[in-house]
Formats: sequence, C-alpha cells, structure tokens
Amino acid sequence: MGVAKLIESGALRPLKGSVIDNTTDCSLPFVALNDPKFRLSVDTAQPVRLVVVATESMQGSVEIELAAHSSLSLVVWLAADSYLSVSVKQAEGSQCDSFVSVVSSSDATFNFDLNGVEASNRFNAIFVANGSDHAKIALTTRHNVSDCKSNSLIKGVAMDRATGEFRGLVYVAPDAQRTDAQQQNRNIELDNSHIVALPQLEIYADDVRCSHGSTVGYADEQALFYMRQRGLDMATARRLQIEGFIEDVVGRCNLEPICCLVRESVNNKLSTI
Repeated sequence: MGVAKLIESGALRPLKGSVIDNTTDCSLPFVALNDPKFRLSVDTAQPVRLVVVATESMQGSVEIELAAHSSLSLVVWLAADSYLSVSVKQAEGSQCDSFVSVVSSSDATFNFDLNGVEASNRFNAIFVANGSDHAKIALTTRHNVSDCKSNSLIKGVAMDRATGEFRGLVYVAPDAQRTDAQQQNRNIELDNSHIVALPQLEIYADDVRCSHGSTVGYADEQALFYMRQRGLDMATARRLQIEGFIEDVVGRCNLEPICCLVRESVNNKLSTI
C-alpha cells in the first residue's frame, strides 16, 4: 500500500492549514505528499505526527515552529530525486523526534534551533545510494540556550558508482551551559562508491557534554564468510548484512505503515547488489 492509498484509507490525514493547536484533532498522523513548500506552527499539548514524502521529484522547504512543551514526531521519506530544506525552531521544553530516509539522488538539509531551555531533539536517518545516485544529508543542530539535549544517528550505504554524503554540525552557544549533544555517523561503501563524512562540533560553552564520531568502512568480510559457510551466495549475504546494518535506524520510525514502505524501497535499492 502506497502513501496515496494510506491517505485514501484514512490512515494518514493530508496537512491543511498552517497551525496545529488545541482545537486540532491530532489522533491521526498528518502527511504532506509531494508538497514543495509550507510553514507550520505547532502549539498544542497533544503529540503531533507529521510525514513529509516525495514520491515525485520536487524542490521545496518546510519551516516548523514548536511552541513551549509541544511534541513533534517528524518522518521524512525521499523516494524520488529531490531537494528539501527543513527548519525547526524549538521553544522551552519542546520535543522533536525525527526519522529521515533518503533512497534517491537527493539533497536533504535539516536545521534545528533549540531556543528554549530543556528543549530536546532526536534525529535518526539513513541514506541508501546506488547506480549514479548522489544522496546527501546535511544536519545542523544549534544549542542556543542552556540545558538542552540532542542525539543524532545517521547511517549510510553507497553501492555501484554512487556517492553518499553526510555533513553534520553541532553548535553550542556561549551561554548554552549544561548542553548534552551526541552525534554518530556510520557508513558502508560497496563496489566503486564513495562516501564523504564531515561531522563537526563548534562549542563556546564550558559546562557541556558533547561527542561525535564517524566511520566509513566496507562490508564485514568475516560475517560474509560466516554466512557463506551456511549456504548463502555472496549477493544474498551482502544484502542481509546491509539490511541488518540499517535496520536499527529504520526500526526507529514510529509509524509502521511508513516503516514498511521505507523497508520496501530500501530492499529495491539493495536488489542491485
């Protein structure tokens, strides 16, 4: 079942208007399908779920403002060649939990500004590129005030002649004491592909807990040998290894219908191995 059928069945509700407040029914996830540009203000005590999907090529931007103590679960799935810029500004005590899947030749840029104390941000993303794809995820998380938390995990896979790219910046302002910011990036290159990984920390406060790490490696030959000893051919063994590598991130998508579609699109990419 595709996204259009999920909308038709009533499992997802098309996003209409620019404000979600306490008068809005938030029982169902909202979806923006191939919607190139919109602004959204979230000012409600109800948890809000928003899905942004590109099944057709598009170029657009999304701007979101989270009011104090609001909560947003954001899912972005780019299944067609796209350019998308997402900006989220978070007020005091707000929470933003994002899942991003890029399975196309796309450029996805995310900017999160933690502007209120005790705001928290969690970002989980994958990119899978094959053929001549160039899949890019750029992430900037700005801790502009004290006592905020952010945690990000990005995993990438590139095959054939594809290029994958991750650029990540955690910025901590001079007054943003007691910041807790963690950023991890893990990548696997196959065949003649290439992955660029550029994580950065820019810290101007003293009382902080910040870390980042990035790796670019190859398929685990020992694990491949183990699987082949049990009768699997090389292509199947490599595919299973890659599926396992990214599944812990895909499993963090908290909308099961979208999670199934993401898995299907990833499997289509991996079928070329």
